[in-house]
Amino acid sequence: QVQLVESGGGLVQAGGSLRLSCAASGRTFSTYAMAWFHQAPGKEREFVAAISWSGAATYYADSVKGRFTISRDNAKNTVYLQMNSLKPEDTAVYYCAAVRLSGPYYFRIDPREYAYWGQGTQVTVSS
Repeated sequence: QVQLVESGGGLVQAGGSLRLSCAASGRTFSTYAMAWFHQAPGKEREFVAAISWSGAATYYADSVKGRFTISRDNAKNTVYLQMNSLKPEDTAVYYCAAVRLSGPYYFRIDPREYAYWGQGTQVTVSS
């Protein structure tokens, strides 16, 4: 099993930056593809970014492409989401998620395919 704990959320003005971190427990972190999702009040949970276990493959939602960067450090059991040029519409609770996938280039973008979730961290972008 994997336990995930997000951190790094907060209040920022539009145009600002934040870096979210997701720390994972367990010795098999490097076998899990990871992703970030977000959920705004009254809306469904939406895909933001994903990364394969090797870090060789990444994928982004169109709404964040060019502004957000997902990365991971398998030695530290941590995945990151660098968020730049933040917009008020980025306001949401951000969750990291993990799924065990064998291929070094594999990831998933459907939240239903992720087995493990963190508790979420709030990101608020003021205009």
